[in-house]
Amino acid sequence: MAVRNLFVLDTSALLTLRSNEPGADRVEKLLQQASRRECRLLASFMTRMEILYLTWRDEGEQPARDALRLLDSLAIQWVTCEPRILEASAYIKSRGGLSVADSWIAATAMSHDATLIHKDPEFRKFKELDQEFLTK
Repeated sequence: MAVRNLFVLDTSALLTLRSNEPGADRVEKLLQQASRRECRLLASFMTRMEILYLTWRDEGEQPARDALRLLDSLAIQWVTCEPRILEASAYIKSRGGLSVADSWIAATAMSHDATLIHKDPEFRKFKELDQEFLTK
């Protein structure tokens, strides 16, 4: 069971906020709570890479760098490669159905007993992962 008030933001959650899509209000509320220290937000280094490359590809280098600066201003703790996450990620990837990046992100949530906030239907098959699916 996930630790109360501990969440991992998937790339899809941050992109939802950036594009002001349905579900953005939930992500914004979590960010506000984190800034008041009412909850903790984690994000995988793989989310950082995905935001950078997706924005770079779609909008160019400068908007991608601006997106990273914005991310750095938010109340998010960035999680890097840790041995326990590496092992969990390999296990998740071996089960199939997730990209390498999503395997790392799911492993980050599982390793920290956190709830994953996302819009990716691929995560739903992992019943051992505590998750909240953002409304589309």
